[in-house]
Amino acid sequence: MTPTKTPAGTYAAFLFDMDGTVLDSIAVAERVWGDWARRHGLDVEAFLPTIHGVRAEETIRRQNLAGIDIALETEAILRAEVGDVEGVIPIPGAEAFLRALPADRWAVVTSAQRELALRRMAAAGLPLPAVLITAEDVARGKPEPDGYILAAERLGVAAGACLVFEDAPAGLLAGEAAGADVMVITATHRHPLATDHPVLTGYSDVRIAVEAEGLRLTVA
Repeated sequence: MTPTKTPAGTYAAFLFDMDGTVLDSIAVAERVWGDWARRHGLDVEAFLPTIHGVRAEETIRRQNLAGIDIALETEAILRAEVGDVEGVIPIPGAEAFLRALPADRWAVVTSAQRELALRRMAAAGLPLPAVLITAEDVARGKPEPDGYILAAERLGVAAGACLVFEDAPAGLLAGEAAGADVMVITATHRHPLATDHPVLTGYSDVRIAVEAEGLRLTVA
């Protein structure tokens, strides 16, 4: 689990994506989105890799389907995902890692709607952060940096002083654009991701030191 390189120094706060980063929801996401794609005549195999890391409404809009109501389709996807949490599990070590963090030093920034985020965090047995930024909180979703900038602001720190934990390309771009350092979590990756950022497969061997200067990440 050793990262390709260790983040240097300390951080004012840690900012986490949710799906694929602190919990694994791939099974349910692919069930729900696969059914949706089949109903709309899409190539399911080609479509599913595109759903990760971005808001549902943006995924739907990108398909350029004629005659659909994006708001209604987004709500239908939300209802299906909220109703199905079978197989939603924490990334290895994530629960203990999050519980070790001071409550005012971490946030979750997800492209999921708030209702779905709360449902999945509970299903995975993960603690809820004091700051939770969801799809409803920003006008522009990932890969734009708005969510990470807002999370840092609500924690009272600069985004550039934070470490972002992400798994998907759109999220990596969002973290970079926010000026933060980025750690890539690969626990749910099915194929290698080319990146210059440090990489972890999970949190089981990761330790947190809470210092006067900030949070320091170490690997056991």
